[in-house]
Amino acid sequence: MMTADLTASSPVPPPGGTATLAGRPVARVGYGAMQLEQRHVPRDAAVAVLRQVVREGVNHIDTAEFYGECNSFIRDALAPYADDLVLVSKVGAVRDAGGALVPAQRPAELRAQVEANLASLGAERLAVVNLRRLDLSPGLVAQGDQRVDLDSQLAELTALRDEGKIGGIGLSAVSTDRLRQALPAGIVCVQNMYSLLDRSDEPTLDLCREHGIAWVPFFPLGSGMPNRPKVTDNPTVIAIAKEQAVTPAQVALAWLLAHYDKTLLIPGTASPAHLSENLAAGRVRLSPESVAEIDRLAPPA
Repeated sequence: MMTADLTASSPVPPPGGTATLAGRPVARVGYGAMQLEQRHVPRDAAVAVLRQVVREGVNHIDTAEFYGECNSFIRDALAPYADDLVLVSKVGAVRDAGGALVPAQRPAELRAQVEANLASLGAERLAVVNLRRLDLSPGLVAQGDQRVDLDSQLAELTALRDEGKIGGIGLSAVSTDRLRQALPAGIVCVQNMYSLLDRSDEPTLDLCREHGIAWVPFFPLGSGMPNRPKVTDNPTVIAIAKEQAVTPAQVALAWLLAHYDKTLLIPGTASPAHLSENLAAGRVRLSPESVAEIDRLAPPA
């Protein structure tokens, strides 16, 4: 499909401005669809939220077949897809017969997951597919024959890219060493857990900076995993939010956007009001003094 000029085709400016993902311009504040499934949102409500997403200037939607009904929600809401819409999916796990998430790391399984995503989305091509490696906790960790070498996985994804079924290859939940190993495959983005209070992955972000790779932090408010610091409870963040008459969450998202110009955010929500609040974070400009205060909260690893 032809790539449209996002700023010209969108009725409102893209939230947070634009950056490039797999050679395509995307709004720097996008949308993650996972909460539509996690919160058991009725189909009509999910469709309405997704249509609001694109009305408010977003053209980067993150999803996965193993999220449940999210792909079918997206298809119902947005197909046939606009040329400038960038659909990003994830592979590396599947749901078993009981609905539990289980590893699916072998190359043939990755291919099957790409095909499943294409079918459920009703798409001919995925703009980006992120490989969810299962090396690191917290979360699912591969065991036994699911401990697959990265090179064989990348070879399969490269073949799918050559066939035109995917546009770019990304990585999710990877170490700096794994990213360095994968660089020859042409990695376009990295999705790792990261927030202004948890910067343990700063070395991986530094490698992304060095190679111009998009950085897509998940759980950017620290609330997605137990026993992690919650950004919106931090006194410094709360004080800065009060000074600027914005929310603590907006401060946290704005800091991430300012920290690296190729950061792409994918906050998820099932609430129309919360969606607008998340997207408005793209308009928040932190003062140099506020940025310096936040920088001191968690020294990089």
